[in-house]
Amino acid sequence: MKKLFAFILAAALMAACSLAVAETQISVSGSGETRIRADTAVISLGVNARDKDVLKAQQQVNDAIAAIRKALMDQGVKEENINTEFINIYAMYDYQDDREKLAAYNASSTLAIKVTEMENVGSLIDLCFAAGANTLNGVSFSASDTEEAEAEALKDAVADAKKKAEILAEASGLKITGIETLSEGGIYTYDNNIGNVFDAKRLTEESAGTIVQSAKLLVSASVSITFTAE
Repeated sequence: MKKLFAFILAAALMAACSLAVAETQISVSGSGETRIRADTAVISLGVNARDKDVLKAQQQVNDAIAAIRKALMDQGVKEENINTEFINIYAMYDYQDDREKLAAYNASSTLAIKVTEMENVGSLIDLCFAAGANTLNGVSFSASDTEEAEAEALKDAVADAKKKAEILAEASGLKITGIETLSEGGIYTYDNNIGNVFDAKRLTEESAGTIVQSAKLLVSASVSITFTAE
């Protein structure tokens, strides 16, 4: 009986040890990224005007915005691609002898202009300034199809996680045997401003033009993976 009990105990210990080895886990995160050329740009520009008469300030802005819209549509930009982005009117004050005195009203309006012909972005900015625009907030870029780039970024993220796990396993005297869990951390596409160049000389030199090169967008993905090891 004692021998049987000892055998059962030994078998149980061996099973427990085997289970412990099988349950060894290594949890890591991985990231991957790739770049894709933008095929759509949104120009943000507008008009700013000041006058002691609020209605006159607003009218100056309205007239300039109307002229900009017309110039863009005459150039072939569709009306639905020219949208109001921001409108603002506020009072400006002078302070003298601890007294507040109205100095003027500042009126502004900003347009968001969607462009898919990337080579025309710079010339359209010039066109708008010639028509009355006096503020340029910037150009944002996007891509209409990021599916392939997202898949590539995800593959790189998984490969990155696997490499980390293998390094940890080797350092611990273990070997990767499989995957216990895998989850996607997220996929993001954003403009990292690479290639986004504005030539301010056009404001002072009549012959100069705005140069805008379409940016390459960064597509980033992350994953979390729990590997099994023994």
